Amino acid sequence: MGQGNCPIPRSSRRQAHGTHSINASSSPATTTPSGENRAGCEEKTHKATTMGDINDAAAAAAAAAGDAPAPPQMTKENNLFMHIVVNPDGTVTRPEVPLLPASSTTAAVSRDVPLDASAGTYLRLFLPDPIPPAPPKLPVVLYFHGGGFVILSAATAFYHAHCESMAAAVPCIVASLEYRLAPEHRLPAAYQDAAAAVSWLLDGASQDPWLAAHADLSRCYVMGSSSGGNMAFFAGIQANKGGGAAVRGLMLHQPYLGGVDRTASEAGSEDDFMLPLEASDKLWSLALPEGADRDHEFCNPVKAMAPANLAGLPRCLVTGNRDDPLIDRQREFARWLQDKGGVEVVAKTDHTGFHACELFVPEKAQELFAAMREFMFADGE
Repeated sequence: MGQGNCPIPRSSRRQAHGTHSINASSSPATTTPSGENRAGCEEKTHKATTMGDINDAAAAAAAAAGDAPAPPQMTKENNLFMHIVVNPDGTVTRPEVPLLPASSTTAAVSRDVPLDASAGTYLRLFLPDPIPPAPPKLPVVLYFHGGGFVILSAATAFYHAHCESMAAAVPCIVASLEYRLAPEHRLPAAYQDAAAAVSWLLDGASQDPWLAAHADLSRCYVMGSSSGGNMAFFAGIQANKGGGAAVRGLMLHQPYLGGVDRTASEAGSEDDFMLPLEASDKLWSLALPEGADRDHEFCNPVKAMAPANLAGLPRCLVTGNRDDPLIDRQREFARWLQDKGGVEVVAKTDHTGFHACELFVPEKAQELFAAMREFMFADGE
């Protein structure tokens, strides 16, 4: 679990990276055993990269007005999700993606904190470096990465870099969860890991030296991107049931939702380069409980969840981009939270951009961080 079992000397951190792309067409596939630490140990070789190659490919999208076009390297055919192979025993072979260890950089320092050894989960903490002079104590963002519940990791290069940038830009302390993946661990396994992380944050984080010294634990936020945004919502529901008043707010970044009946934005996404309809359906079939369809509440809470479950939820930031196949569902979800659940919602669902563009386009990432900052510091703290 974590990298505590195979610590990486500081001299080996941030070694020179190759030009390995996130595109599946250039990446040999590897099978990830159930529960294995996906960050691996130092003796396991992983091709690694910075965000540079990805940012170069995405530059056209950042500069474009209106519809954000696909960066030239990204197509449906080399989409990572399209290269997930389901094995006869029900496990999957996942496309290889660059991983990074916890590290020290000019923007943030990071380290891994064990969470549950039996599940192979840990939290990767990111602390701004240098510590900003204000506020005197930093809010904490518990973050869940995306990947359709099936692929990727807290150590995935672009999620690691995203959390580094987030910690420095907001500023805040980020705790990024390494959680169990489907189909080896179907939902609600990821939700259980998220709930355990929330419990650690609310009950045990004060024992961590970084958080004890630098965190305002009265200002904890739960956030996720894509499937992580879905997880953040259900983590908020669970924390609310447990009296989790210490969770100040939920930040649901392009939450991953679905349903049996297609929305207009889904119906037009058969050839979407980031989240094609075929891939989305495949991910849900691998992630949902056996026998469940896409109207299960894990996928379609608007249809399947009683609004009474929303009572008492903290403020929610819901973000989405106009060219995301999920945008219709995200807008419907934000309205449902507010109109049926009485939740205070800040909805920012009319920005240009594609699904997950904040990971690859620096300007879009800064736009997201500005929305987070506005939401988190709205009370003037």
